[in-house]
Amino acid sequence: MERSAAISRATKETSIDLSLTLDGKGAAAVKSGNGFMDHMLTLFARHGLFDLSISCAGDTEVDFHHSAEDIGICLGMAFAKALGDCRGIVRFGQAYVPMDESLARVCLDIAGRPNLIYAVKLNDRRVNDFECDLAEDFFKAVVDHSRITVHVDLLRGRNSHHSLEAIFKAFGRALAMACSINPKAPSEIPTTKGVL
Repeated sequence: MERSAAISRATKETSIDLSLTLDGKGAAAVKSGNGFMDHMLTLFARHGLFDLSISCAGDTEVDFHHSAEDIGICLGMAFAKALGDCRGIVRFGQAYVPMDESLARVCLDIAGRPNLIYAVKLNDRRVNDFECDLAEDFFKAVVDHSRITVHVDLLRGRNSHHSLEAIFKAFGRALAMACSINPKAPSEIPTTKGVL
């Protein structure tokens, strides 16, 4: 059974169409309205081996905040929908990813409990026309709408582009691990509670 989801969401600030396949090949077609965010989401999909398509028309004449947050909302909703009752998944995932001088760690739990710990200090406020604070807003939206617990730690870094790149790659790899099917318990829901 294909684990996939399509989300369409329109507000007065953004209009987004997003499709996600968990068991993909890492193919991405991303038009977020911001070149740096396109790059980050493409890396996330490639290193998580998710097939991801995103088209966002947002009020970027105001700034990119609404788009970044709403893309996160849609991506979180897509993961929740594609995972369904989470039967058979590994549930936990972690990844360390270096990018030159930067080193990021992401640990997560598909727990049904949204929580983001974002311990990231960047040297720059912006990378090109991307406001670096928006990365945390994006992750918060993903977490809240996928109902997962995520710890993001930037262990070291000088170049903010490299640091964010390491974070998005690590998030993709950790989430891929957590979403993968456990061959020892492919039909079990991975909790003692009986439901996630």
